[in-house]
Amino acid sequence: MPLFNKKPLGKPGNDSTVPARVPPPPYDNNNVKSGGPPPSIPTNGSAPIPPEKRSSNAHYESNVTKPQLVFHCQLAHGSPTGLITGFSSVRELYQKIAECYEFPVDEILFCTLNSHKVDMTKLLGGQIGLDDFIFAHRKGRPKEIEIIKSEDALGLTITDNGAGYAFIKRIKEGSVIDRIPHIMVGDHIEKLNNINVVGKRHYEVARLLKDIPTGSTFTLRLIEPMKSGFQGIGPRSGSKSSKKGYGSGKETLRFKANGDAAIEDKHDEATETAIDAINTLLDSFMGINDAELATQIWDLGADKTNSMDFAEAIDNSDLEAFGFTDDFIIELWGAITDARQGRCKK
Repeated sequence: MPLFNKKPLGKPGNDSTVPARVPPPPYDNNNVKSGGPPPSIPTNGSAPIPPEKRSSNAHYESNVTKPQLVFHCQLAHGSPTGLITGFSSVRELYQKIAECYEFPVDEILFCTLNSHKVDMTKLLGGQIGLDDFIFAHRKGRPKEIEIIKSEDALGLTITDNGAGYAFIKRIKEGSVIDRIPHIMVGDHIEKLNNINVVGKRHYEVARLLKDIPTGSTFTLRLIEPMKSGFQGIGPRSGSKSSKKGYGSGKETLRFKANGDAAIEDKHDEATETAIDAINTLLDSFMGINDAELATQIWDLGADKTNSMDFAEAIDNSDLEAFGFTDDFIIELWGAITDARQGRCKK
């Protein structure tokens, strides 16, 4: 991929474009990971602030305990490199990218990490490696396609971008959708018949498609990602390939369900394998793909000793709204126990 000239820096105070050389923080970054207090730092050239005084100085602590993370970004179809900072959720990240390149935030379909292609194995989900490179995919050509649901299953796996857009992550070979050449991996599902599905989660869109009676005809309005020449073309099937982790760094910025973001150690290989296995089950049983949801399921079962406790934990969480069947919960528990005992292989 050709290198691009750097985007001119924005005005001072614009969080979306910052100087390429970021001054080091005034304390050891190890304190970010451990959560320990910053060391004593002189603020007036005389004496350091003692711990008992620092704890009462809320303004001082708020200024030094939050890391200023900077991520490199480009538009997938080609652009200068932008520097993105000052976000704590996927929605805020999209807003910062839109501000950096000066276009409406609703133009962003999704982001991939370390690849400009529409590669579903590189999707930005609930976390970003600290040295990952972000590629933002903008809206391209809209299209409306009339489909006959000749089989019970359409052969789609649907995911979403975490900011209101559901799109196609995988197309099963030989399926109803696979036989329609105009439908591609990465296409955003905007409307189903006359129903606008923007703002709905992927499982809601999957449920609407599943509820369409077999033998009936329906219309999908899709928007494909913007492409430049041949560089954006990825595999149509979105076939699974092995991953080396959630980013190339040892730590990741993880987006929490409560809206907070935190720097955490990258999952070990066994945990990643378990999350992949859970995500495969979500794909098979529900036609959705969501690494964040799979991670949440893993976390709920990580300290449980039997399937009953695991089922109770799901019922007492926000996942209860999914209405998982008993059989599906048993399958999920099987994936968790297999991973614990080393029976899962990537």
